[in-house]
Amino acid sequence: MSVLDDPRESSLRGMWADMVARRMPRASARRGWSVDSPECFARILLDAAGRQPWRGAVEAPIWGAASIEVLEDATALGEAVMEGSADFAALNRLSAQMRKKLQ
Repeated sequence: MSVLDDPRESSLRGMWADMVARRMPRASARRGWSVDSPECFARILLDAAGRQPWRGAVEAPIWGAASIEVLEDATALGEAVMEGSADFAALNRLSAQMRKKLQ
């Protein structure tokens, strides 16, 4: 079954794309986040959701390859960030630590 055949998966992928490509970049300046690109938002959320650097859990291209389970977790985490119940700066630090960009 392709994503086109599964309305739930199609809807989830659409919500995910809207969140990381539109909603989070728009919120970035208002909230003082240190990143503003869709790729960075996707990386940070997928790293946290997969509990490892996303490239270890998801094959490129990131937009279409994430499993529905990882995408559900990443989308829920993104929604929590947008609502203010998850700390985006902490998730960004965690992502950097996972990728050995921060000691």
